[in-house]
Amino acid sequence: MGMLLDIRDITLFRGETKVFTDFSLQIDQGCHTAILGPNGAGKSTLLKLVAGELHPVFSGEGSHVRVLDRERWNVWDLRSRLGIISHDMQHDYLAGALGINVVLSGFYSSIDTWQHQVFSDAQRGKAEDVIEMLGVTALQHRAFGGMSTGEQRRFLLGRALVTEPSALLLDEPTSGLDLKTSFLYRELLTELMRNGTTVLLVTHHIHEIPSEVRRVVLLKAGRILADGSREEVLTSERLSALFDYPLLAVSHNGTCQVFPQQTAASDTPSERRGPN
Repeated sequence: MGMLLDIRDITLFRGETKVFTDFSLQIDQGCHTAILGPNGAGKSTLLKLVAGELHPVFSGEGSHVRVLDRERWNVWDLRSRLGIISHDMQHDYLAGALGINVVLSGFYSSIDTWQHQVFSDAQRGKAEDVIEMLGVTALQHRAFGGMSTGEQRRFLLGRALVTEPSALLLDEPTSGLDLKTSFLYRELLTELMRNGTTVLLVTHHIHEIPSEVRRVVLLKAGRILADGSREEVLTSERLSALFDYPLLAVSHNGTCQVFPQQTAASDTPSERRGPN
């Protein structure tokens, strides 16, 4: 099936800040993976590297970045092969763009659609099918800026899916969503994974990692702290080290929940007293 991502021995700067030093990471196509870490760990920087928005410093012979088994890409072709959804994209997207045009813009990896862009009947039909699948047909002629955060996120997911990408790259996909919308969005991702779409999920929310994501990479201060199966990595000890805080990890219905160890280790006063 090939590799989604093959990074070997690279150094990467954002401005004058060195984010990665001699960094390596390999992810196979079909391997649903979560990159988990606190703010400032380098998670979003990693996605920008994969999307061709940032360029590394190569450390020497054998140092490279390959995406979908290629080192060199036309960045627009690459972005049509990778469905990318990020908070930055949602924030920057034009408020006046209609929902249908948000999805159609995925064919050109653009922000909104423009007069010089031509869409075939097949492309328009595909966009309408994706919109129907995501349950937002009634909103397709509403302006993006007039939608809720969850509705916007669904149209951006449609924009990513319309080209039938090889993989979805998701940066904090449930950030800003209420509880119900967050769960519904995760259900959508679960269905996509079960239907064969590879997902690379970047997050600091442990509970939003679906059970279909079998590999977890812990990233801290630009370095990989742990990398392995979810059972090996999502432990109290490793998560406590990742977030520099004593945590208790508990598995429930295929997800991982975390609690502060101090709270989890003792009953509340009312529980200790029992009923009156």
